[in-house]
Amino acid sequence: MLQDEKIKNAQELEFAVFCIENVAEKLGVAAKKVYKAFTEKSDILNGYIVPEYEVLHTQSREYIVNELIDVMKERGVEI
Repeated sequence: MLQDEKIKNAQELEFAVFCIENVAEKLGVAAKKVYKAFTEKSDILNGYIVPEYEVLHTQSREYIVNELIDVMKERGVEI
């Protein structure tokens, strides 16, 4: 299990925003709903996106979005 990590710098913050906005676009919902799903309904932001930043940010936008949607499904997170 990954440890919860806080965003440490501007690059990680920009990446977190990128993830939230692109998942929201793909799902056709407001970014605010995705943010709540990643922070209040789950620990996807601090428990997955931030700890996996080094690997994830090297992938394509499509891969990242699909990966995060898969993580949401695995964890039973609904928007």
